[in-house]
Amino acid sequence: MSGVWVFKNGVVRLIENPGDCQGSSIGRQKVLVHVSSNEIITSYAVLEMKLSLLGWERYYDDLELVQFHKRSTVHLISLPKDFSKFKSMHMYDIVVKNRNEFEVRDM
Repeated sequence: MSGVWVFKNGVVRLIENPGDCQGSSIGRQKVLVHVSSNEIITSYAVLEMKLSLLGWERYYDDLELVQFHKRSTVHLISLPKDFSKFKSMHMYDIVVKNRNEFEVRDM
């Protein structure tokens, strides 16, 4: 079971699609920003260019995913093939594995 637990008006409920919570902090649109250029990542092509400069290499093993690996680490970034399904959890994964290079911001 995945989703977000929301407490509202004394009731706790599970929201399976947090994007359905418009008007709350959960439903806010997030964007991934490359810190040094202050550029919003708008496609996997842009993301791949930024990651390659940081030593990440693209993997082509899985046709359903866009994956990047950094040789000097055990880290692997796995993203949905369709950029429209690129969500905040994927953004935070990139931020954690590339400290000081990316940020997740409210749009």
